[in-house]
Amino acid sequence: MLTSAAQGVYLVAAVLFVLSLAGLSRQETARRGNLLGMVGMALALIATVVLSVDVSERSPLTTLLLIALVLIIGIAVGTWRARSVEMTQMPEMIAMLHSFVGAAAVLVGFNSYLTETHADGVHLVEVFLGVLIGAVTFTGSIVAYLKLSAKMKSAPLTLPGRNWLNLGALVASAGALGWFLASPSLVPLVLMTVVALALGWHLVAAIGGGDMPVVVSMLNSYSGWAAAAAGFMLSNDLLIVTGALVGSSGAILSYIMCRAMNRSFVSVILGGFGAEGGTVVSAGAADGVQGTHTEIEAAEVAELLKSASSVVITPGYGMAVAKAQYPVADLVARLRAAGVEVRFGVHPVAGRLPGHMNVLLAEAKVPYDIVLEMDEINDDLAATDVVLVIGANDTVNPAALEDPGSPIAGMPVLEVWKAKQVVVFKRSMATGYAGVQNPLFFRENTAMLFGDAKDQVERIVAAL
Repeated sequence: MLTSAAQGVYLVAAVLFVLSLAGLSRQETARRGNLLGMVGMALALIATVVLSVDVSERSPLTTLLLIALVLIIGIAVGTWRARSVEMTQMPEMIAMLHSFVGAAAVLVGFNSYLTETHADGVHLVEVFLGVLIGAVTFTGSIVAYLKLSAKMKSAPLTLPGRNWLNLGALVASAGALGWFLASPSLVPLVLMTVVALALGWHLVAAIGGGDMPVVVSMLNSYSGWAAAAAGFMLSNDLLIVTGALVGSSGAILSYIMCRAMNRSFVSVILGGFGAEGGTVVSAGAADGVQGTHTEIEAAEVAELLKSASSVVITPGYGMAVAKAQYPVADLVARLRAAGVEVRFGVHPVAGRLPGHMNVLLAEAKVPYDIVLEMDEINDDLAATDVVLVIGANDTVNPAALEDPGSPIAGMPVLEVWKAKQVVVFKRSMATGYAGVQNPLFFRENTAMLFGDAKDQVERIVAAL
């Protein structure tokens, strides 16, 4: 009876997860989508606890105490991290959470193999693939975390014959699968796990820091498939459905982002890009000055904005680091009150996480209808009086379109240089996260406003 009730609750939770994803597809419904997902997860946890007590060979009290202990630890750690992590640290936190899913899939796989006394060939394949995907996700996510948190160099690891190394790891894993099915034992499973851990590390280590937004999305997909594999091993329908939803949505998002960055989707999956993907440049090319830049002061920017009829703001990771979204929202409100048309142009990979800028602007209560995607705003930039580039760099680099030899050649960018006047907010003339110099800084219609973005925006507001 309890098992049937739990399965019914699983079905409700699965529907809520689908509705949650649908809600997250638009800014206006994102809050509702989050709430639906939270309700679905709460129902799933309650049903799992009930199901565990019903099928456990231990006494119900012992089972409940063990589950309560795990939940208390998880809630305590999760609450602590959620309260202590800054929004700018969210990308690396998500990467670390992906590693937990991978580790869980590996542990579930070994446990499933060791406790299943009469496993058939299908179950053995489920175990093998679950451990493989989980191990790749685990180490790949750790590398992504280390790169995003600057605890590891963002430049790609370019080992000789790296693609052959990846292929060799896959061939070795396939051989281990044949061995595992022919003569089930821990030896081939452990050997494959070691190979998969090394493969996950190398796949992400070979990808440069400038491409980390795509990597985080890709690892999100991997974690979903790892969860689905765990669901098959545990015969848990909800885990299978949830994993498939996360895996497929992550893959779709990765594909969209690859198109936005002019990257090959297959290359991302195989970890085969990095040197060709905009993250390997010589020191001279990265640091060399390509012209003379013009500096401007906050009061002068205020005068430009006063006389403008249309303004576009293009935010980047630098805005997030400076926590400048709140004074930016104040600036926007003042300009709109004065009759100036103000809009935002957000690149698909602005920041280091998909949707990062949108969340920051929504947090500052910037109206959704003036936050536009790159494709929606690019055609209007030529008729724009002033563009404020706040903390963005690689996403506004004209070299992507004008220099075939540039490491980021072909990447779609916000064509801000077409506006009458561009003001770039930066701390210095240093290159962006991809390590590529930006010719925009030396254009005749570009002025550099140096300093902390939050402080400078506040000065502009004061001058207005």
